[in-house]
Amino acid sequence: MVTAARLRHLGPNWYAVVMGTAILGSAGAVLPAPVRRLCAALWVLSLLLLLALLAARALHWSHHRDQARHHLLDPATAPFHGCAAMALLAVGGGALSAGRYLIGTRAAVALDTVLFSAGTALGLAAAVAVPYLMVTRHRLTLADATPVWLLPLVAPMVSAALGPALVPYLPPGQPRETLLLGCLTLFGLSLLATLLMLPLLLARLLLHGPLPLALTPALFLVLGPLGQSTTATGAIADLAPGVVPAPYDRGLAVFAVLYGVPVMGFALLWLAFAVAQLVRARRRGMRFALTWWGLTFPVGTCVTGAASLARHTGLDVYAALAAGLYALLLLAWAAAAAGTVRGLLSGALLPAPPPARGELRATRARTRSGAVR
Repeated sequence: MVTAARLRHLGPNWYAVVMGTAILGSAGAVLPAPVRRLCAALWVLSLLLLLALLAARALHWSHHRDQARHHLLDPATAPFHGCAAMALLAVGGGALSAGRYLIGTRAAVALDTVLFSAGTALGLAAAVAVPYLMVTRHRLTLADATPVWLLPLVAPMVSAALGPALVPYLPPGQPRETLLLGCLTLFGLSLLATLLMLPLLLARLLLHGPLPLALTPALFLVLGPLGQSTTATGAIADLAPGVVPAPYDRGLAVFAVLYGVPVMGFALLWLAFAVAQLVRARRRGMRFALTWWGLTFPVGTCVTGAASLARHTGLDVYAALAAGLYALLLLAWAAAAAGTVRGLLSGALLPAPPPARGELRATRARTRSGAVR
């Protein structure tokens, strides 16, 4: 049984577990031959994980407010607050792409509407609040820069990619066009913020060398805005006809290809670079940490991005790329899930609370007397 005291060190980085599981079902649903039952089962698992984590985080905030405040003021932890928004969005989007085969379209739309609204609001708040804290409260140098800094900036891009799926369920006219162009706005603000951050990350790697071993999987986070932005432009273009006036609907379809093809090329380049760094870190003794979940969601966005390009270009090579990346996603998820289960069972990931002072003195006395060795 997990007590409130055991949850003291439960940080927002745990939402990555939900994100990585949800994208496994959503990405599988867009493959040329989706396995609907498997994708639906994975979505249910992500929903259960989200509910459990929301309850655990509520206990954390009510019993350990000092630690929760510390997470906001800790420059290494604060960016992970963007994961909470992305977890809500990923599970909500998965309800329409995979979960509707179990719960029905009407229930899926209702659930996605709630989670999309909450996730988008939380994502925008994180995109403003975390950089504000980084500028005003955190004491940072270039050596501190890691891909984790991207997390609060990518959350609005997830909204941009998943929001268009709700457009057909809105009344025709301005409601549909407002949501679709709103998603395009979210795409723009996240993309430009990411483009400002990426040079800092590259400069840190070039000037200060590889990341610490435990942080090496975070290099895969760079794939998130690349794959998700390609997915977003394709999803917006899919819904544009009949929603935005001509010729902008056709222009959005052209933009989806002209943007997505080169960005996916850079994503593959970065994937090769990140894999090489990961192999290097493993050879030097990298052990499991929750950062391994960084191998899942970003790769999943590249699956959906490649599948989007396959739809818009008609090229089989992108369909094959989506299938190959999904196989990589399955391996990454299995490794991260196995390590998480082992860490929970051993207590390494959620350490037990320290004994009370009286109990600690008694233990020391027994140790000195030789009763306990």
